[in-house]
Amino acid sequence: MKTVTTATTATAARKIKKASLSGTLARAAALSIVAALVILPLLATFLGGFKTVGELRTSPFSIPAVWHGDFYARILGDGAFWRFLGNSLVISLASVCLTLFCASMAAYVFAQIRFFGSKYLQSYLLLGMMFPFATAIVPLFLQVRDFGLLDNALGVILPQTAFSMAFAIVLFRSFFRQLPKELFEAAHVDGCGYIGFFFRFTLPLSTPILATVGTFAFVQSWNNYLLPLIILNDRARYTWPLGIMQFRGEFLVEWNMILAFVSLTIAPALIFFVITQKYIVAGLTRGSVKG
Repeated sequence: MKTVTTATTATAARKIKKASLSGTLARAAALSIVAALVILPLLATFLGGFKTVGELRTSPFSIPAVWHGDFYARILGDGAFWRFLGNSLVISLASVCLTLFCASMAAYVFAQIRFFGSKYLQSYLLLGMMFPFATAIVPLFLQVRDFGLLDNALGVILPQTAFSMAFAIVLFRSFFRQLPKELFEAAHVDGCGYIGFFFRFTLPLSTPILATVGTFAFVQSWNNYLLPLIILNDRARYTWPLGIMQFRGEFLVEWNMILAFVSLTIAPALIFFVITQKYIVAGLTRGSVKG
């Protein structure tokens, strides 16, 4: 009887191990496909910067027959490229700082303080997630013009911050609600109010969610094309998405220069994402699981 039970247990264990292995292989295959869909276009863009226009037309996805590094060298040696990059960096970092500061304070109030109408106010703020950015571009342009912020970095920074607030508040509020209430009660007994608790305890404990929201806000601002196109007319204030237009003429498009330009300009966003990826995962998982 004992022998039969042992054999049955061993068979069940082998089946479980086989099923677990099959599940692992299936997940690995699915993740590999997703990774390929992300990496291959980036790789093709990077390699395209080393090809001539003729080679791009005949073999856009192949390894360059001759590596033309002068296309990248021309862009790196052009002062306009660094000016575009600097403008984008200033606008993106300012948008990130304003988003983190305003959204974290608003989410902290919604998460820790109960007051009349808080749910209605939250719903009103979250309405911003229901409408695409492009639907508000005309009234937004008129408002920016009335404030005298055309051809001004603030004309791009402030609207980008406003449109990032709704999503940021959702993430911050979910994270702040997971913080132990006993910590606030102990601080309150020691005479620490809401504002002091926010700056002394909440923010230092919120590094993962700050990195998460900051990364999303940075990438969104860095890649924004429509708003700078409408607000900025002075070439000296262009961001990098607008700088690409210098390689597009009336009769000729320098696709190899465009691909090289894109490869160089997405590098800061990729580096920023790689540095903060562990905080992004921690922030999203911490805010989605109670306990």
